[in-house]
Amino acid sequence: MIRFSLIAGLFLSAGAAVAQTPYAGMQTRPIKALSEQQVADLGAGRGMGLALAAELNGYPGPSHVLELADKLDLTADQRASVQRLFDSMKMEAVPLGSKLIEQEAELDRQFADRIVTPESLKASTAALATTQGALRE
Repeated sequence: MIRFSLIAGLFLSAGAAVAQTPYAGMQTRPIKALSEQQVADLGAGRGMGLALAAELNGYPGPSHVLELADKLDLTADQRASVQRLFDSMKMEAVPLGSKLIEQEAELDRQFADRIVTPESLKASTAALATTQGALRE
């Protein structure tokens, strides 16, 4: 009887601790590791801050250059060139974003279904890293 009440107490304590973590509420997401906004951004080919290292060191992405085209006093040719670069980037980013969403959903499913293994975890995280790396590039 003491063991049962001790175990029950531990579960109740663990539940309260989880509710107070910075992850509280995330367990109800369709894909736990991605917010609705992140899923939308990935699906639309938006940056999600993946190029933050470049941007904060003076290398703005094409969307930001286009936003600042007037302040940068870009010529029509420069605008057209940056627009082509942006369009090309977006054509690559959208399928990669969709792939990343699928990979995160698969990893989430493995954990939710309690079928994750060390091998499947390693394969899934390696695939995610490759896709995220391609998006950051």
